[in-house]
Amino acid sequence: MGARKRNRAEQLKEERKNKAFAVLKNCPTSPRKMRLVADMIRGQEVNKALDMLRFNPKEASNRLEKLVLSAVANWQIKNEGARIEDSKLIIKEIFVDSARVLKRIQPAPQGRAYRIRKRSNHVTVVLGSPKSELETAEAANNTQTK
Repeated sequence: MGARKRNRAEQLKEERKNKAFAVLKNCPTSPRKMRLVADMIRGQEVNKALDMLRFNPKEASNRLEKLVLSAVANWQIKNEGARIEDSKLIIKEIFVDSARVLKRIQPAPQGRAYRIRKRSNHVTVVLGSPKSELETAEAANNTQTK
């Protein structure tokens, strides 16, 4: 491994240590259905997002609610002594990727068969505070001016 690649890998590893996130893998819901719920809570405060998920009738909202609670627990572990209410946590990033597709056969008329695709997805939630985005923007401006 080259020096630049190693340095970049170490830098990404350090950034990941400071980031509070949670990942849900192989969720047996279509990615399209999950994205509808994920788009609804993107950029919202955590408490507001949890309320939205709790009262949403879609099945995907139950799974996302548990995932957001897991991300909050991960944030609490990394920031001991800090209160969620004081930090004003927001859902900084949430993205849904497609996972494996189970292919099944449905019998059809006249000896034919239709293929049924049972889709699944991976969901990643990243939490952050609004002030950390401003700090990173300021840091980027400072490095550009130097």
